[in-house]
Amino acid sequence: MSILKDVLADLASMFVADARLTGAILALVAVAAMLVWAGLPSLVGGAVLLVGCLAVLVLAVRREAARRARR
Repeated sequence: MSILKDVLADLASMFVADARLTGAILALVAVAAMLVWAGLPSLVGGAVLLVGCLAVLVLAVRREAARRARR
């Protein structure tokens, strides 16, 4: 039981550690879900998720690189 508690605590800390990244991903998933719910093909929702996740990743890496360069 202790291992399960440790794993859940680590997962929670990963989401809390970078709130900006978590918020962006949650917003992206919500937008993709709304597009599919609005009647657009699921391929459009998938494309939005793909492009959006790549954009969020690039922005997060650039932000971290800039933060480390300032040190």
